Amino acid sequence: MRPYLPIALLALLGAAGCVNAAGDSAAGNTDVEASDGDTHSVNGSIHVPDGAKRGELTTVNGTIRVGDDATVSGAHTVNGDIRVGAHATTDSLHTVNGSITLGAGARVNAALTTVNGSLALHDDAQVAGVVKSVNGNIALTAAHVAGGLETVNGNITLRGTSHIDGGILVRKPEYGLFHWETSGPRIVIGPGASVAGSLRFERPVRLYVSDRATIGPVTGATPIRFSGDEPSS
Repeated sequence: MRPYLPIALLALLGAAGCVNAAGDSAAGNTDVEASDGDTHSVNGSIHVPDGAKRGELTTVNGTIRVGDDATVSGAHTVNGDIRVGAHATTDSLHTVNGSITLGAGARVNAALTTVNGSLALHDDAQVAGVVKSVNGNIALTAAHVAGGLETVNGNITLRGTSHIDGGILVRKPEYGLFHWETSGPRIVIGPGASVAGSLRFERPVRLYVSDRATIGPVTGATPIRFSGDEPSS
């Protein structure tokens, strides 16, 4: 699995400074309020006020915060978290070294990806594309993902009425010269959750499935059924 970096973000990585869509320099700021157009920064966080409509948000070293009920074209950072407020809408979210959090009722119209960071989707959050992390945990609470879940080393936890279309894929690690095999990720599909499509595991995992959950066909693992809210182990 190789990280995806948007073209705009790659350009920032090679730039000494940057300019937003309105022509105002955002480089060097510690906190930037997003302009009406696209907003780019190198060493600064970007903030979108509640209810605002903005364009593409990109930074290299900084957090991106999208307020409640706001709308943005996308948010992309390298070293920083992305936090999307309740009922906000964005096209895609990408970070390399950071976590991504979707507030209640937030909507992502494309993919949501990170390499080294956790992903958290809260009640009624909606993602139309894939939700993907290489080394971070993925946790859903009554959320819906249309494009499936994918990880290599991260745990996956589905709580409440979380629903996944497109299945779950846990990829085999790309080992170097030396490696140590571990027990693998912990996958928990809790009571009321459902996964449509196949659950495919290319490496050992611990797969726990509630007796009140619904899943598709499983390849590469044996489900361990449990009752109650959480597995005992």
